[in-house]
Amino acid sequence: MDTQIVQVKIHPAIGIARVGNSDKPPFIGPESPDQPPLPAGSYKDSAGKVIRQAARFRVYGYNQAGEAVRELKLGEAGVTEIKWSVHLANKKAAWYQFHLALDIDEAGGLQETQLRRRNFDVRGADRKKLVIDAGRKEIRASLHENAALAGKIMNRAVPLGSITTQTDGRLLVVGGVGKSASYATPEKPISGVANNDTWYDDVSDGPVTAEVTIGGVTKSAGPAWAVVAPPHFAPGVKTVRTLYDVLYDVFVTEHTLPAVQQISYPDHIEPILDRFCQLQWVNHGFATQFGRSGPYDFRDPALRKRLADPGEASRELRRQIYVQMRDYCRDGTSPLPWPWLYGDAMSSGKPTSVRQHIKISGEQDRMLAQWADGHFTTGPPRTGHPDVDTAPVAAQPGLLDRGALENCAADAFHPGCEVTWPMRHKTMYSEPFRILHRTPENPEPDYGDALTVQEALSKTGPLHAQGPGDLTRWMAAPWQCDAASCRSGYQVRSGLGPRYSPYLPTFWPAQVPNHVLKQSDFATVNTPPSGSDDSVREKAFENRAVWLRGLKDTDFNKQRRQMIDDWYKFGIVETREYTVGDGKFPQHIQVESEPGYPPAPDHANLVNIQVPEAGAPQLAGVADAWTGEVPAETVEAMLVQQAIQEVMEATGRDETEIAAGYLEKLDPFHGAQ
Repeated sequence: MDTQIVQVKIHPAIGIARVGNSDKPPFIGPESPDQPPLPAGSYKDSAGKVIRQAARFRVYGYNQAGEAVRELKLGEAGVTEIKWSVHLANKKAAWYQFHLALDIDEAGGLQETQLRRRNFDVRGADRKKLVIDAGRKEIRASLHENAALAGKIMNRAVPLGSITTQTDGRLLVVGGVGKSASYATPEKPISGVANNDTWYDDVSDGPVTAEVTIGGVTKSAGPAWAVVAPPHFAPGVKTVRTLYDVLYDVFVTEHTLPAVQQISYPDHIEPILDRFCQLQWVNHGFATQFGRSGPYDFRDPALRKRLADPGEASRELRRQIYVQMRDYCRDGTSPLPWPWLYGDAMSSGKPTSVRQHIKISGEQDRMLAQWADGHFTTGPPRTGHPDVDTAPVAAQPGLLDRGALENCAADAFHPGCEVTWPMRHKTMYSEPFRILHRTPENPEPDYGDALTVQEALSKTGPLHAQGPGDLTRWMAAPWQCDAASCRSGYQVRSGLGPRYSPYLPTFWPAQVPNHVLKQSDFATVNTPPSGSDDSVREKAFENRAVWLRGLKDTDFNKQRRQMIDDWYKFGIVETREYTVGDGKFPQHIQVESEPGYPPAPDHANLVNIQVPEAGAPQLAGVADAWTGEVPAETVEAMLVQQAIQEVMEATGRDETEIAAGYLEKLDPFHGAQ
């Protein structure tokens, strides 16, 4: 291999940090798709606070053929300096409302008022005060410098994190502390999922650049991007269609990356099927079908043997599994095909869009089709490279890029967890996975009071070169309100009946769990039985508690407000070892860490009811257009309580099991269609 370095690039191309409120040093986010989660106890401190996840960036030297030659580390092989720069910002409060992804057909039904700016009453030059901008900070690795990142919103100081270098010159980007607040006094009431005026949080994003001095010559590195996201509450779980899968599909479609030619069961098929099984730890519906001893437990050795067999004997089994995957043309709005995850155009009640649910990516579908037809190689389960530093140098950049993105959600871009729908547009990138940076000489235009669908998708719109804060500005404000609304089985009262499941479909369970195995139940499972009757352990293993059971009251508005203060009190799903040794249960079991709130019934907030009639007073109240004699909040609360009473009578469930209210994200057209 040619070892002469002619080009330098930063990896990962997109790094993911996550907020946390612990004072303990941050842990470094996943750097390989094969990297296991950290041991139990690594994600929270002894006080129950969430430890922040840092994004770590490295620099690699490439030869003329575009091959990675080696990582460029400070003090090694002539590297005397690495100068890093980071510019993070949060633009949520200054951006436009989110109701639907603007690149789907359904967005044409949005009303003009839904396309307006957030905090619409802030006008003129004051709108700049809505941007929390930490400014561009530079640090030199040779001096072990560090820098704090902070900005202001309406003259209120907001810390966004910090940057520092390690002794080898690698960069660590650490985000905020998870604090959200209203800049208004008194605070404006929480009234929605994504667009709460005056409210802000401390997630952020922005460009990462570097200059490397090697052999006395300074080279500018291919730049990267840092995203500071909310916590990953189930860090050992990956969703079926990850952000990496979506972006890989974009680049294969545009012929900037090659498609996989030789399909391998362990490398390409088993990871997809295994993710269905991983969701057993965060959703009871998935646990029933894809969990231990379920009909589609793809981890079962006997079933795996058949699935990994390219012969004729297993062809029909492979085909039946493949045809379970959702196809919009074939399936329409049916909720039955896989995966059972809500989609970009999800709405409550009877669905009208095929995008009520997601489908797997095009490349995932193509590979599964070839597998179903027997065109694949087989072998033992993939081991890969759990430690990226032990992988061949040429493979390390790709592992870093993929490791970060595979742990991000690409279920419903409605809006999502880390980033959202603009990420699936090729115009956002300078090369695969690398965000196109906006230069100071090319400022973003002012799109006016409303961002129309046409302007958003135009050649002069926001889907091209990006600046600080541009990726996260589309996300919910604040993020905790969306996290409190990431649930399963949303339904209106008229949809309740024998075919209703409170467990499926679901929003983003890999990031924000729905139903979890408690520590007390795991303790029962992990204790050898005293006799031949093992029913107690079986029952404990099958039991799942609602992850959001610690949210009080039954009203969505009050619960979202509580989540802003109590987000860190909810458990993190961690990997535990099953030590009984009898093989009756999985060797690795994912268990909720002990929550920081008072004990709550396992099934609290299990049934989630949309109350459409409560939308009129809520929306009018938010717009200061309510004219009724009784306050809008009172009318809304009365309608919600009435709905809860009717659901109790119809289902026989206890009031604590029901959460209800009007969620504008489940009614994207606000009753207009």
